[in-house]
Amino acid sequence: MINEAPANLWLMIIALAASAYLLKMFGLVVLGSRQLPKVFDRCLGLIPAALLSALVLKDTFSVGQSLVFDARVAGFAVAVVAAWRRAPLIVVIVLAASATALLRAI
Repeated sequence: MINEAPANLWLMIIALAASAYLLKMFGLVVLGSRQLPKVFDRCLGLIPAALLSALVLKDTFSVGQSLVFDARVAGFAVAVVAAWRRAPLIVVIVLAASATALLRAI
């Protein structure tokens, strides 16, 4: 049956949630009240943006193990230009989605 979940699904979810929580708590316990050097603080602040950019690029230019150039690339290019021109986030999203949909419709 496709709709059946594994018997230990909730156990896996609880174990993953607990391990994520413990990993975050480990950093607080190790550091205590000490401050990280400013260089590390700046680098740690840039990690989320770099990770999100890498995921967007991967999903834009690949399907499985193949490199593809399709309508998503045009939407990505429109989003880059709109963000570069400092358009509001909702405008960037709507423009990118519109460009992608337009090219897929053609």
